Amino acid sequence: MFVHIVNFWLKPDLSAEDRQKFVEGVSSLGTIEGLVTFNVGTPADTDRPVIDKSYDYNLLTVFNNIEGHDKYQVDPIHLKFVEECKHLWDRVLIYDAESI
Repeated sequence: MFVHIVNFWLKPDLSAEDRQKFVEGVSSLGTIEGLVTFNVGTPADTDRPVIDKSYDYNLLTVFNNIEGHDKYQVDPIHLKFVEECKHLWDRVLIYDAESI
């Protein structure tokens, strides 16, 4: 399995419409072929010193292998999301992992 996790920090002064545009855009990624697992979420209401809740949205995608991930990266839906929404975030942090 190949896991691709993306945390997004949106610009703080976004309008409700811009936030909705982001949510719709990131949610569209779930339609890309080859996904095993797809989830978009916000920080959970948990409180321990090791938990980072500074991000606005988290994207979790799981693929059978790195080839599936690589196809996802160049899929037109993914490219459209990045192009149409990149102006909405200040920071993106990505974690990629492969099963052992």
